[in-house]
Amino acid sequence: MKLELAQSAGFCYGVRRAVELAESCAAGAERPCVMLGSIIHNQDVIDRLAQQGLQMVERPEDVPEGCGVIIRSHGESRAVYEVLESRNARILDATCPNVKRIHEIVAQAEEQGRQPVVVGTPDHPEVTAIAGWCRHAVVLSGEEDLEQWLAEDPKRRDLPLTFVSQTTSTRKIWEGCLKKAKKECTNAEFFDTICGATSKRQNEARQLAQRCGMMVVIGDRKSSNTKRLAELCREVCPHVQLIERATDLDLSQMPQAEMVGITAGASTPAWIIKEVYDKMSDEIMEIEKSFAELLEESIKTLNTGDKVTGTVVDITPTEIQVELGIKYPGYIPLSELSDDPTVKPEDVVKVGDEIETYVMLVSDRDCLVKLSKKRLDMVKGWEEIEAAKDDETVMEGFVTEDNKGGVVVSVKGIRVFVPASQTGLPRETPMSELLKKKVRLVITEVNRARRRVVGSISKVTRAERAAAAEKVWAEIEDGKRYTGTVKSLTSYGAFVDIGGVDGMVHISELSWSRIKHPSEVVKVGDTVEVYVISADKEKKKISLGMKDHSQDPWSVFTSTYQVGDVANVRIVKLMTFGAFAEVVPGVDGLIHISQIADHRIEKPGDVLAEGDKVDVKITDVDMENKKISLSIRALLEASAEEAQEETEAQDETEA
Repeated sequence: MKLELAQSAGFCYGVRRAVELAESCAAGAERPCVMLGSIIHNQDVIDRLAQQGLQMVERPEDVPEGCGVIIRSHGESRAVYEVLESRNARILDATCPNVKRIHEIVAQAEEQGRQPVVVGTPDHPEVTAIAGWCRHAVVLSGEEDLEQWLAEDPKRRDLPLTFVSQTTSTRKIWEGCLKKAKKECTNAEFFDTICGATSKRQNEARQLAQRCGMMVVIGDRKSSNTKRLAELCREVCPHVQLIERATDLDLSQMPQAEMVGITAGASTPAWIIKEVYDKMSDEIMEIEKSFAELLEESIKTLNTGDKVTGTVVDITPTEIQVELGIKYPGYIPLSELSDDPTVKPEDVVKVGDEIETYVMLVSDRDCLVKLSKKRLDMVKGWEEIEAAKDDETVMEGFVTEDNKGGVVVSVKGIRVFVPASQTGLPRETPMSELLKKKVRLVITEVNRARRRVVGSISKVTRAERAAAAEKVWAEIEDGKRYTGTVKSLTSYGAFVDIGGVDGMVHISELSWSRIKHPSEVVKVGDTVEVYVISADKEKKKISLGMKDHSQDPWSVFTSTYQVGDVANVRIVKLMTFGAFAEVVPGVDGLIHISQIADHRIEKPGDVLAEGDKVDVKITDVDMENKKISLSIRALLEASAEEAQEETEAQDETEA
């Protein structure tokens, strides 16, 4: 018979952190100090802390004035913190970071007018604490509770709902609620807050139970985490014992199984696991691996500068949590994951991935190991940098610093200096224009002893632009369309880069409307669609157009207006004999000076100005010569006649 211990059995990060904080306080680091409730769900641990002098109180009101108080790993409500602060208590917060995150989610949801819904055991300390961070939380134990809650009031299906989960819930419960809510609720959002370490522990326990004829689950019977493990094991294993300590183990009930598995809840200390393991191993002749070896692995230490391989167990917006197989968990700050400042953690690693990292700091005080992938990549980066210089390989990096002399680019974690003359920026452009941008460059100088690397961006840009220009000239033809970028403007047109080659769009080809300057239509940096009017390969000159010639402005006019219609037009030019007005883009009409007003004027400028928009009547259309006659006066006279008729009608009525 073989005996196998689950790799993730015992304290999780949050529990270990809470217990070590309590032990530190019991040793005198924070005196006087008390625990507010059981810091974890394990009476043996609580009793041991009490023997060390650390007492427990049940209510925040029982905390002595000015005393230190440990907040348990399950967390507390906002109201508890307020009471403690009013008593000037020194708060030593051992709340699990994963639970803290849920507090923030539900509090923010309620501030946004959403209804927090907590999926978990209603009377569990973690769940009651979460509910205490909002005024009207709804707590549901599973899919059936959710169905009943929605049925009580059909309007709840349209409420803005925010779902979170107790960290120790099972995937089956959470996914059942998720499926139900997605099907019936119209405005719901979901935050999967099941602890990554918990999921890993549950998966390992289930997989181990599938291979075993008997499973022993160790942990406090009040612990939700432990009860979940036992439930999962019972689904796939015929014989499961849930015990709190070695004395509870009934060896007479052990069946004749080829393999017996052991797992333990997140609140079970190593010394209890060892007692159970030792008691069972005395009865079993063949043991796959001694607990002494497992324990040795669990307490092995790391030092700054070590290379270590671990497994990604959780990913947050700020860090990656890594299981290292030692007593402390590891984490990689986002800033130490990659030299790309825009990178998202999930684009680099996934939960379950093995990752090689560099140890930056081992903190016994915080019970953490700070890791860096970026620094390990830097070591490998030097070899790649040196090879890239020899091979003239184009590399990519992000600009991290700028100064008058140039910019610094991070390439494979190595600082590469690019002189201003090699950045490719115009002389008057500040170097800061390149900050936080991804660039392509070649390495021109490497001095590893002095840790000096020099590169050139412009060398790559010139080569790429030359290759692109060659391709454009080889394929260019009249009428071909390109997507280009406006590079510069002049009084007579705009220069557009169509992929390594600049062409000019004359001002007359920018728009059907009459414009005075290209800036009325485009600006530098705009992306525009252009077509080739003509290309002179010998002189390297390209004439481009932007106007849509598929629609003739005159056809647009004739299909829209006819003689006698009223149009709102824009005055585009004043002459001594009248004013030209744009009726539709590309089609102008003339308002003769005699048709501008209902009285004699000296010049059009007495009444009109360029840019004015006025209503006119179309009095004549010369189809052959494409000329249009317009009149403001006709509208004024018609208006006067109507007013006169209304007055006469009113006089007749009064008479």
